[in-house]
Amino acid sequence: MSVSPLHENLVHRVNVGDTLTRTADRVPGKVAVVDGDRRITYRELDDWTNALAHALLERGYTAGDSLGLASGNSAEFLAVYYACAKAGVVCVPLNLGWRAEEAGYVLTHAGVRGIVLEAQLAGWIVEALTGCAAVADVVVAPGTGARTPQTLAGRMTTTLAAFASTDTSPVEVVVGDRAPMTFLYTSGTTSAPKGVVGNHLAIYVESLTMALEARWTDEDRFVAMMPMFHTAQLNCFCTPAVVLGATLHVHRGFDGDRLLDTVERERITQVFGLPMMFRTLLERPDITTRDLSSLRRACYAMAPMPEAQLRRAIEVFGCEFFLLFGQTEMSPTTTLFRPEHQLTHAGAVGTPTVGVRVALMGADGEIVAPGEEGEIVYRSPQALTEYLHDEAASVAAFAGGWFHSGDIGRFDDDGILWFADRSKDVIKTGGENVASIEIERALYAAEPRIAEVVAVGLPHERWTEAITAVVVARPGETIDPDELLTAVRGHLDGYKVPKAVVVIDDLPRTSTGKVQKNVLRQQLQDHYTQNHDTQDHDTQDHDTQDHDTQDHDTQDHDTQDHDTQDHDTQDRDTQDRDTQDRDGSGGRA
Repeated sequence: MSVSPLHENLVHRVNVGDTLTRTADRVPGKVAVVDGDRRITYRELDDWTNALAHALLERGYTAGDSLGLASGNSAEFLAVYYACAKAGVVCVPLNLGWRAEEAGYVLTHAGVRGIVLEAQLAGWIVEALTGCAAVADVVVAPGTGARTPQTLAGRMTTTLAAFASTDTSPVEVVVGDRAPMTFLYTSGTTSAPKGVVGNHLAIYVESLTMALEARWTDEDRFVAMMPMFHTAQLNCFCTPAVVLGATLHVHRGFDGDRLLDTVERERITQVFGLPMMFRTLLERPDITTRDLSSLRRACYAMAPMPEAQLRRAIEVFGCEFFLLFGQTEMSPTTTLFRPEHQLTHAGAVGTPTVGVRVALMGADGEIVAPGEEGEIVYRSPQALTEYLHDEAASVAAFAGGWFHSGDIGRFDDDGILWFADRSKDVIKTGGENVASIEIERALYAAEPRIAEVVAVGLPHERWTEAITAVVVARPGETIDPDELLTAVRGHLDGYKVPKAVVVIDDLPRTSTGKVQKNVLRQQLQDHYTQNHDTQDHDTQDHDTQDHDTQDHDTQDHDTQDHDTQDHDTQDRDTQDRDTQDRDGSGGRA
């Protein structure tokens, strides 16, 4: 008698959902998630996810079907994510900073069969669902308390509570180790987002790796304030915390008062944020009077901190700091800039994690020697399975038996990796990847007097890289930077609008006529330092201002990335979408 495929799978498999079940068996009464006034134990969270997974199966979902998830940070986000894992359904989190048409593209491209959304996002999703005939199920989570619409885009809705099954028993279906767990969409070198297929094994290994490398334990208490729809918060912190049985305190974005109050009240041990967040905290007049003694480690990402800021942060917070480096395609961590190197190698991006081999490849496809620059390439079980429906991009990404990051770097004599530049035309700004070609197309569309334009990322203490438009006017024409910025806002999400426009006579070119963006970046590298009190101050809040008067469908997506971008004006889920009463009408004035 042979073993049934299901039984063999249940014994051997690597499944992200199983990590929650094992932790619930081990520490059932331990608090898993604190979300507002709710304190949810691991047993309660596991039962909840089982009920949602059974609901998906009862609805006819099978392994490989996909479910959209439009939600800010919440216990519901985690419950749906783990339910998908248990049922073998692919979770497709939507970036709340996207415009409705971008969200609609993703829903269609990912073949989403249903969607779970928070009530206050109904107006946005109405537009996104236009033309997405395959999306049949619309399930509404409570979010921040907006009224649940009875219908949405011609579909009947149900609440998440009503959708859940009464069956909370363990879910037993065949899910392969390399079965897709998530489709995460990231900007590429074209305006259409690329679908990164993350599988169970990759996310599982990432979770174990981070738990090991960051030296976390089941006694740690995390604040999750970066957006869960990004892999950094989700898979560098949330899934490792669940593996260990640690506690996650869910915040809907960065709010300095709330964060410090939570650290003091709940004795938080681990925090994760962007350099700009830590700078904001350091600038508070009360920071040295706050009790931060419970903190063990603070993690930052997207860019190294300036050395002076880092030294003060270590002194004021009184804990170790480390930097994450990687990308969505790697689930995402590839190197850690470790506490012991923070001050001795300031500006580096670290050493490889235990699950990743890192090398540098020359243009000839050969691995270069230490000290030489090359493209950063990886080998790891954490790597994506493929780019969804994009064979050409997948083949190129795996050329030569390595995953090609598109980033350029070098190893120093101590074996520490330094980031030098990127070969892909993507600008990393405020926690998001933005394709420069999308910016350039929007600028051409907004202003016919432009002869040529390129978008580059320039150093900026707040945004890491500030999107900057470098423009050449048509002969006999003039370009007014402020007028151009106003015009382009109608063509882009707010966080993609350039922070400045620089008008020049000619673009630097190679002998073959190719525009030299590297030369422009070098020539303009001090632009935001030299113009600190001028244009950038006039334009930096283009993502956030006017949002009390603009309608939802042109607005909230301009203020978001938002769990990650404009952290001085935000809790983006709570200041824009989440505080408006989304009743399914689109929130229009």
